[in-house]
Amino acid sequence: MTLTEKEKVHQMRLDGMSYSKISTYIGISENTIKSFCRRMKLGAGQKNKPRTIGKYSGCKQCGKPLNHGTKGQPKKFCSDECRRLWWKSNDSQLIKKAYYTLTCAGCGMEFESYGNKNRKFCCHACYINYKKLSII
Repeated sequence: MTLTEKEKVHQMRLDGMSYSKISTYIGISENTIKSFCRRMKLGAGQKNKPRTIGKYSGCKQCGKPLNHGTKGQPKKFCSDECRRLWWKSNDSQLIKKAYYTLTCAGCGMEFESYGNKNRKFCCHACYINYKKLSII
């Protein structure tokens, strides 16, 4: 490809034209256009679109500036420690719908289980006592 053709392809991609339209217009193979655009980071899809940082420019817990990466969801916290502290102090904001009221097979008391409706024991000690009794 000549320099003029490269400039045309570059401008057409920025204008939103597809590979096939560019190849028809310039008269170059579509695969040549695709490989050139890939090298120049003009490819299709979201990979090459500018990344939006999101609504958090600082850590939700301590306010330190965040270093957003190029992959995945934008960060909300600067570290795992800040994330844990924030959720510990803002536990009421989390909507927990998967609470189940169950009866312990070991001690017979009612207990709440979050996210597991098949749980049989309220604690590890009840489980161990139940196993000891079933062996004897």
